Amino acid sequence: MMNPLYMSELKSVFLDEVEEQLQIMDQDVLHLEQAGESGETIQSLFRAAHTLKGSSAAMGFEEMKQLTHEMEHLLDQVRNRQVRVTGAMINLLFNCLDHLQILREEFIAGEAISTEISPLLEELRRAIKPKNQFRQDTVITNEQASSFQTRIGPDIVLKAVQLQEKGSRVFVVRVRLTVECVMKSVRAAVILQQLCSIGEVLYSDPSSENLREEDDSVYEQFLILLASQAEASKIQDVLLSFLDVAEAEASLYLAEMNESNPLEATVGIHMNSQKNDNMPAAGEGKRKPQTIRVDVERLEHLMNLVGELVIDQTRMSQVGNILNHRYTTDDTVAELGQVSDHVSRVIGELQESVMKVRMLPLEQLFNRFPRMVRDLAQSLNKEIELIIGGSETELDRTVIEEIGDPLIHLIRNAVDHGMETTAERIRVGKPSRGILRITAAHEENQVVITVEDDGPGIDPGRIRESAVRKGVVTEDEAQKLSDREAVYLIFRPGFSTAAAVSDISGRGVGMDIVRNHIEKLNGLIDIESKPGEGTRFKIKLPLTLAIITGLLIKLSGRTFILPMSCVIEIVRMPIEAFQTIKKDPVVVIREEVLPVVWLHDHFRIPRTQDERKQMPVVVVGTADKRIALVVDELNGNQEIVVKSLGAYVGKTGGVSGATILGDGRVALILEVSGICQFIGKGV
Repeated sequence: MMNPLYMSELKSVFLDEVEEQLQIMDQDVLHLEQAGESGETIQSLFRAAHTLKGSSAAMGFEEMKQLTHEMEHLLDQVRNRQVRVTGAMINLLFNCLDHLQILREEFIAGEAISTEISPLLEELRRAIKPKNQFRQDTVITNEQASSFQTRIGPDIVLKAVQLQEKGSRVFVVRVRLTVECVMKSVRAAVILQQLCSIGEVLYSDPSSENLREEDDSVYEQFLILLASQAEASKIQDVLLSFLDVAEAEASLYLAEMNESNPLEATVGIHMNSQKNDNMPAAGEGKRKPQTIRVDVERLEHLMNLVGELVIDQTRMSQVGNILNHRYTTDDTVAELGQVSDHVSRVIGELQESVMKVRMLPLEQLFNRFPRMVRDLAQSLNKEIELIIGGSETELDRTVIEEIGDPLIHLIRNAVDHGMETTAERIRVGKPSRGILRITAAHEENQVVITVEDDGPGIDPGRIRESAVRKGVVTEDEAQKLSDREAVYLIFRPGFSTAAAVSDISGRGVGMDIVRNHIEKLNGLIDIESKPGEGTRFKIKLPLTLAIITGLLIKLSGRTFILPMSCVIEIVRMPIEAFQTIKKDPVVVIREEVLPVVWLHDHFRIPRTQDERKQMPVVVVGTADKRIALVVDELNGNQEIVVKSLGAYVGKTGGVSGATILGDGRVALILEVSGICQFIGKGV
């Protein structure tokens, strides 16, 4: 019986592979639909289906094996140009991918597989053309292929594989000349030259370089490896049209179809790479860098250890400074300082390396969107072009996992509400095809993701009317809102402008989910919208959640931390600048009225009694909210390690965790979204 721990690891590797291959297939089918038939794309699809079939069979996952087997069969016919790619086939392949995804989820849940795949298997079989309905090209047997590969050598095998991957068909052509043929070498030279007009001659035996050999009889029969787009029958017809050709046979050569002995081709390629390091490998461009799979828990443990080192390094640095001031002439203290600096540098590099290990390109997330936008656009009868930029931007895997749902809701809303129908776009003088643009980029210590459309934009008046009608705000409140504030009502729970609930939107929960997730990540979201021109959502996210840069503030001598990703600006305001509206404190900064929070009151810390004429104010934001925090002192910023308060303390309003400072004291990390909820409660 297999060790349960080993089985668990095997299952984890299998699921990772399924996810990876499904992503590849999803992109390939989309590419097939948008760019038309491509030998390289079909080969990639075939390879992914073949890989999934093999790995699911190894795991005893019969349903997935059956489905991928039939897909592989269909793709094989497409690859051999026996059937053509149609819109119906694209939809069928997408349907298969959806079912594979469902099967994967059922496998993860450990449930008995309940998804019925029989109708889909039947549909696939109907799409596969029966062998008696097309002229089947002769394919050389595995044994023949193995023997032939040995004969032609690894270089030619490699070239044949590359040409096959680009969509060419490779044939082994056998030609026999009549006995009566005089000057057989000349005839062979003519045939080889003419074959170049319908393809590329990769190999010939005897070689064309030895055509001047005296023994003319060696050319009575010769062998050619030909890459061509033509059918085998056409090649044979061309050859038989030559004078003195007695027999001609063209057999399809499928290097990668040699499943009974797949190592033949692989070994050949490997040997070739040993001979010449500059020779590109088969599938170059698709091959990923050498990697190993590591359990996420191990990475989390490594990150925690680095966090402890960062804390100790901060403390060591602070102790070193104290000793340096106390014993200014002591050489040992100076030496200790040098050691401390070196340790700091090493820990800094270690931290950076571990952070990089946790980083993943946003491509993994963005790859889900083309299919989603395509399906939505089809269901809504809209023409939409999706443009994705900056997918190579890297972000902590934890943040990527959390930002997926908000982006999906934003995109669904953009397609449903943010884009006009084709007829409406033409009526208002826009191109019939709308543009939806998703981009990502690094800005300082943050990642900025934008979702932008060229639709009609958000109408503040319509938002106000809808908010009043849904009971989100009163009519009086709605009229007091500026246009910008009215637009941000879309983040309120229950708000929707949809006239009816559909399977895409209308329940008023999507944008609320967007706000909650971004708040949870200490991120910010801004909306820019111009009537008739479109809307842009701009999301700012911290690079990581484990070690962050924090602003140290003091309230009556106690130190607290504010995440720098939430800090918008720091200003000093005169006491008389603080006003009240309906008993709630506010302050006007850059012509914007901001609610004021005296953190002292909320944490029941006495306000500092001094006669200062100006107070430091930190303007912070989370998701769509902006508030001004009054503090006593600002003590600069530093990198801090986020520690949980643990189950014993539990959730505390306005506090997200704690950290250990350089002097060994514990400081609470403030949660801006929690502090925003203090407003108006008069705590």
